[in-house]
Amino acid sequence: MDKRSFLKTFALAGLAAPLTGSAMSKWIDAAAGIPAETLAADEPYWEGIRKHYLLKPDYINLENGYYNILPQEILEGYIQHIRNVNYQGSYYMRTVQFENKKAIATKVAALTGCNTEEFILTRNTTESLDMIIGGYPWVAGDEAIFAEQDYGAMIQMFHQVALRHEVVNKVLSIPNHPSSDEEIVNLYASAITPKTKLIMVSHMINITGQIMPVRKICDMAHAKGVEVMVDGAHAIAHIQFNIPDLHCDYYGASLHKWLAVPLGVGILYVQKDKINKIWPLLAEGPNIKTISRLNHLGTHPVHTDLAIQNAVEFYQQLGPGKKEARLRYLQQYWTSKVRGVGKVQVNTPAEPERACAIANVGIAGMKPALLAETLLKKYRIYTVAIDGANVHGCRITPNVFTTTAELDQLVVALKEMS
Repeated sequence: MDKRSFLKTFALAGLAAPLTGSAMSKWIDAAAGIPAETLAADEPYWEGIRKHYLLKPDYINLENGYYNILPQEILEGYIQHIRNVNYQGSYYMRTVQFENKKAIATKVAALTGCNTEEFILTRNTTESLDMIIGGYPWVAGDEAIFAEQDYGAMIQMFHQVALRHEVVNKVLSIPNHPSSDEEIVNLYASAITPKTKLIMVSHMINITGQIMPVRKICDMAHAKGVEVMVDGAHAIAHIQFNIPDLHCDYYGASLHKWLAVPLGVGILYVQKDKINKIWPLLAEGPNIKTISRLNHLGTHPVHTDLAIQNAVEFYQQLGPGKKEARLRYLQQYWTSKVRGVGKVQVNTPAEPERACAIANVGIAGMKPALLAETLLKKYRIYTVAIDGANVHGCRITPNVFTTTAELDQLVVALKEMS
């Protein structure tokens, strides 16, 4: 089907009618022959996808990086899982709970290219990575390296192990506009000494959206005998990759962000030969040698785990390549219109390969808190203010349901304020 015929089919379908079930499949199938990069700019197509979300009309939501709103299919599936678990009660919790969780974990492991012997479901990125930081076999004088732009919860855990185990923390600052991958790799390399044991690096920096050259950092670090832990909170179901291809030792992420799973599920990947060196957050048993030793959660909302299946199906139906192309297109769409305009400062690299959906923008001389407040009160645009770690602006995070018309309102607002 050519694009003109596709758009005609769309018009006949009716803009007001949400596409569900088989209609959703037909809608996506109708665009199957259109390249992802072309489809990324096709507003009528993404208007159809937007119909799967119930969006609050009071403001334009450009803060989807914290928690992604669930499509209605996932939300309804989640509610049904809650009903089913409640219906079965203790029987479910004492019998099929564990089998179901293992099956779900296998699906997510496959999605990320992982071996199930190196992969578990946790509750969020913080739990996953803090388990590695806190459970690492530190001795006094060991050194750790991370960046001031990394996530605060993990930074605080590094501060705690410094106090508890006399670990020395070396804190770097990542340039917002690096000249090359090598500039970033050399930044980490220059901080390594014979006492360095662990580097933490963000796959995608949460406050700017910059995608880091993780594999190059890992290869450099391993050549020097240093392990690498990756914060992938914003990368899963956002950009396409396989975790083992990064050559990292540890990888943690949340699924409530770009995979659109209900709140309460994360993942942790640990290279098989590293599993037994990490002390669990909660003890599972002294004789357990598999990755399950790191996966004792106690009683938790198991229905959230079940909803992962719904989220994976929606993501795969939408198409990982098409989703990534659309998200990158949206970011490039608005940032290209404001870079170099007046006092506007974009704190995210311009090169398409160095960022996807997330970008950060500030106004010179204007506090980020005031910028966020003005965007919401005057322009009805919701964002989050970032003011620290050499980043001063608002994080702008569209989603697949965001329209270019909404981003045009952001552009107008920034130009007027600058």
